[in-house]
Amino acid sequence: MSDYQISPVYPGDTRTLADVKALLQQEGIRLDSHVDYTCVMYDEEYHAIATGSCFGNTLRCLAVSHDHQGESLMNEIVSHLIQYEYDRGIIHLFLYTKCSSALFFGDLGFHEVARVPDQVVFMEKDPNGFTCYLDHLAEKKTPQGRIAAIVMNANPFTLGHRYLVEQACKENDWLHLFMVSEDASYFPYAVRKRLIKEGTADLKNIIYHDSGPYIISSATFPSYFQKDDLAVIESHANLDLAIFVKIAERLGIKARYVGEEPTSTVTRRYNEIMAQRLPEAGICCRIIPRNVKDGETVSASTVRRALHDGDWETVARMVPEVTLAFLQSDEARPILARICKDDLKNIVHY
Repeated sequence: MSDYQISPVYPGDTRTLADVKALLQQEGIRLDSHVDYTCVMYDEEYHAIATGSCFGNTLRCLAVSHDHQGESLMNEIVSHLIQYEYDRGIIHLFLYTKCSSALFFGDLGFHEVARVPDQVVFMEKDPNGFTCYLDHLAEKKTPQGRIAAIVMNANPFTLGHRYLVEQACKENDWLHLFMVSEDASYFPYAVRKRLIKEGTADLKNIIYHDSGPYIISSATFPSYFQKDDLAVIESHANLDLAIFVKIAERLGIKARYVGEEPTSTVTRRYNEIMAQRLPEAGICCRIIPRNVKDGETVSASTVRRALHDGDWETVARMVPEVTLAFLQSDEARPILARICKDDLKNIVHY
């Protein structure tokens, strides 16, 4: 244990934040846009020499000054962050790291879930976490037949989502529907899950799953050691697919359905990578043309834009009755207020 002290960094402390950003930049990374706690270690001359951050159940933005490598300072930073997470009741911890650092974090008790060579490694503190997750999924394994999957965020659930599910149900004996359970959307997971299940209740060959912490939202995928936005999109897609392939092997999934994406750069590139990678693992990638209403593509982004603009006519055309009823209820008011206040660039995915 060193003699250096670790201190929290408060959001309004611009001087300390500047020190943290400078240290991260020196080590070739940057402060991620998604952090809810940051700590820093100073030497006796008040130079920032180590730092680390958390966001939800993930550790990120970990760095030690090159002048202090080999002093076990990273061990202290990680131990501090683990204790911080434990103190706020979060015990199942994850981190993303460069491939070159995975062995080091393995020595600190983290275990590899999946990796994308030369890009990123996804690790967790629980040695049996992902195995237990796969075992839990296997409890709902279907008999043999045509088995497909959809991963759905549904922010909110639209007629486009419904159309995609219908197509997969028609063409397969069973559909595993993974609902992204990370709360990084305008609509809370409890609401999204309810609307998905109510909006597809008449389709009898669906098996519903919470995604848990392993199917990662693009909204919170770390960007701090990626060189640019395209690298973030590609590393997230490749990591997500590496995990999905392991899930598919366990459940006998032979096809994944996604909606065609004419407007979103992120989703379109994701689909392109999926169309290349999934067949390599023996899984068909079915890209279904988007549902169109009155000449306009049905999408959650379009619905959120209409909600932002108060265009209820467009909303009513693009969502099923269960979603419209929710949007018009008192329960939806805080969500609608947030959408109306937010900047349009955050509402519509680029």
